[in-house]
Amino acid sequence: MRRPSSLLPRRRPGEVRASGRGRGRVFPTGPRSARRRATWGRATRLLGEFRHEQSDPARFYTALADDSATQLGSYVDLRGATLLDVGGGPGYFRDAFRAAGATYFSLDSDVGELSGLGGIAGGTVVGSGMRLPFRDGAVDVCYSSNVLEHVSDPWLMCEEMLRVTRPGGTTFISWCLWWGPWGGHETSPWHLVGGRYARRRYARRHGHEPKNKYGESLFAVTVAAGLDWAARQQDAEVVAVLPRYNPRWSWWMLRVPVLREVVTWNLVLVLRKR
Repeated sequence: MRRPSSLLPRRRPGEVRASGRGRGRVFPTGPRSARRRATWGRATRLLGEFRHEQSDPARFYTALADDSATQLGSYVDLRGATLLDVGGGPGYFRDAFRAAGATYFSLDSDVGELSGLGGIAGGTVVGSGMRLPFRDGAVDVCYSSNVLEHVSDPWLMCEEMLRVTRPGGTTFISWCLWWGPWGGHETSPWHLVGGRYARRRYARRHGHEPKNKYGESLFAVTVAAGLDWAARQQDAEVVAVLPRYNPRWSWWMLRVPVLREVVTWNLVLVLRKR
């Protein structure tokens, strides 16, 4: 009997298949070191930090940045690497990546975000992720965390990230999934009813628009769309596709098309530039 293409062959449990236009393409879930650190303890610790994003952003983003530097270090040696953080914000990630040995540059389109810690640090560029003001092959590592869902053309941004990564370099892309519990950001969980409804409801209840406005600064980006883009792009080898925060025992859910949109929360694509 022919095995459904949305499921993994049993002999290859560490991989996930694309759907849609990338149907049939199989992706790895990363090296053993990355799988070992995806523990239940790490997942619950990060989940606890999520509760403080609005009330204590320094605590939340510092914890996330430290975890991100360790996670990225599973795929590339950051010591001496030139790293561009697309959507880097006020600087929490800068400190973590510099501590890991990287030469850090940041780009963001929001001056207010960049000056969130009191000033704009050196090595910071104001610009668009969909048109990066850097030459081809400029950096060893191009990194983005929780930005893709905030741009109107996310796959153009991904292509730009690959463009500025040198051959043999690493591109790491992570985003918050629309159908997950935090997909609507501060309008969650009402985004599950509809993004525009959630935005209107938030404005009625709080007397002002949410920071993340559906259709303007927040968009529905899914697992399926990410896998399809990874399958059709020609500029890089896909090193890993994995749920960013989930413990490894739950990674099998990434193989199930509808379930993965709800339980994955945040998807990671790791690519090596050809």
